[in-house]
Amino acid sequence: MTDVSTDLAAKIAGRTARVGVIGLGYVGLPLVLLFEEAGFPVVGFDVDAAKTEALTRGESYIRHIGAARIGKAFTAGAAVATTDFARLAECDAIIVCVPTPLGPHREPDLKYVRITAETIARHLRPGQLVVLESTTYPGTTREELLTRFVEKGLVCGTDFFLAFSPEREDPGNERYNTKNIPKVVGGIDAPSQQVATALYGAVIDQVVPVSSPEVAESAKLLENIFRAVNIALVNEMKTVFERMNIDVWEVIEAAKTKPFGFMPFYPGPGLGGHCIPLDPFYLTWKAAEYGTWARFIELAGEINTSMPRYVIDRTVDAVNRSGKSIVGAHVLVLGLSYKPDIDDDRESPSFELIELLQERGAVVAYCDPYVPFARKGRKHDLGLASVECSAEEFGKYDAVLVSTPHSQFKDPALYANVKLAIDTRNIVPRDGVNVVRA
Repeated sequence: MTDVSTDLAAKIAGRTARVGVIGLGYVGLPLVLLFEEAGFPVVGFDVDAAKTEALTRGESYIRHIGAARIGKAFTAGAAVATTDFARLAECDAIIVCVPTPLGPHREPDLKYVRITAETIARHLRPGQLVVLESTTYPGTTREELLTRFVEKGLVCGTDFFLAFSPEREDPGNERYNTKNIPKVVGGIDAPSQQVATALYGAVIDQVVPVSSPEVAESAKLLENIFRAVNIALVNEMKTVFERMNIDVWEVIEAAKTKPFGFMPFYPGPGLGGHCIPLDPFYLTWKAAEYGTWARFIELAGEINTSMPRYVIDRTVDAVNRSGKSIVGAHVLVLGLSYKPDIDDDRESPSFELIELLQERGAVVAYCDPYVPFARKGRKHDLGLASVECSAEEFGKYDAVLVSTPHSQFKDPALYANVKLAIDTRNIVPRDGVNVVRA
């Protein structure tokens, strides 16, 4: 190890290294809390002053992260939140957790990574470690961060250190969290690998070193592509079995009794979240640069993005068969978040379901105890507020469309007065309710 890396490793071992985390969302905020709770001084950075001010007051804006934990870290502990990026110079380690969305043609949009890299470069000093956690295509760490940092005249592996370590957050998961999910780390060089492994090893149960940032970047893409392709497969099976009058849910339950060689995936109304709907296309774009085509990924994307329209076609047909026209029909969509029991609505298919129903002429409302107001997003602005979650409320509508399987929605009593249920998640009781599986 170099003298600089030895000094940084000693700070990490002594819990005196100041850790900076850029981006205080679903990935960055848990990291801030993890490092603070392990005894490190932490600075959280975000461009959104509303977030930094809320944290400074000890308030949480992410439902599954309690205010008590926030208050302990930011008002009584060693964590601070700021919009002042000049304070990056104070940090010994800087972890980047900024969004990596898609552009209008499903191409990678790295503007947040690039802006952040340029900001770090302005404050970069000898002795610092920088780790990118944002999901991206292979080569991003080397091409977008390293090139900007070496322009400062500093040498990677001697003056500063650089690595990629993909985030693996699963909001709302009660079994796995930031601390016990194994952490893949790929350094640009051996000294970078050593200090990055030491940093994460100080707070995470298991660190998995790999040979390069490109391997770590690719591993994250493979994880999400695996899920996207298998979800697409089961979504396609659902549409095929529906024509055959076969219950896909019963088929899955039967198949998963096999103790080897099968992993159950479940159909739904489309993909949501910041990872699976977006990340696979980072690889298809990069693959095209090398003259090869990721056909499985593209096909899976086509199937998964077609599901909201499939569900709405089934809904319209079911409403018509019940003796009403979809035009003017009152439809309640259950769930706005993309997965159960969290308040994360990023890329949720529920937005598209609501808009497609409105295009068909339906009068649409939604119910979600985790998302009281439909926030304006990258593609959607519904201007709606959640209705009450009660059997009386549900009974007011011509049809109820289940999109998100929140625990609250699994109560059979809620459907006592429901005239028609379109169930994409297999949670509506089959007895006593007119249910269409979609």
